[in-house]
Amino acid sequence: MAVEDNPLHLKLVNVVLSAAGHRVSGARAASQAIESINREKPEIIILDLSLPDTDGLTLVRKLRSDPRSVKIPVLAVTFYPERYSREEAIAAGCDAYVVKPISTRTLPDLVNKVAAAK
Repeated sequence: MAVEDNPLHLKLVNVVLSAAGHRVSGARAASQAIESINREKPEIIILDLSLPDTDGLTLVRKLRSDPRSVKIPVLAVTFYPERYSREEAIAAGCDAYVVKPISTRTLPDLVNKVAAAK
């Protein structure tokens, strides 16, 4: 699952990961993501840390406090490393962190690596 408020970025993640054999669902806000995550139980969550209704760190803390989502790996992504540091993301419960733009060539391998590590 990709949680991304930018529709172009969401589409790009969907196209790249679908081509690599992944089934991708998307959410453009934290509230929508929580509903989808509880319903779908995704293999991994690719989480933009800047969301319109709450920041990604708050969302990942909620996911980590819920038994239904505590074990789902989370890959944090951000355009704003000065606002959301790797250390903060990992402390909040993210399993990996990457700064945008993400290479479309390496994204599938990164997703596989993060998913396999949990």
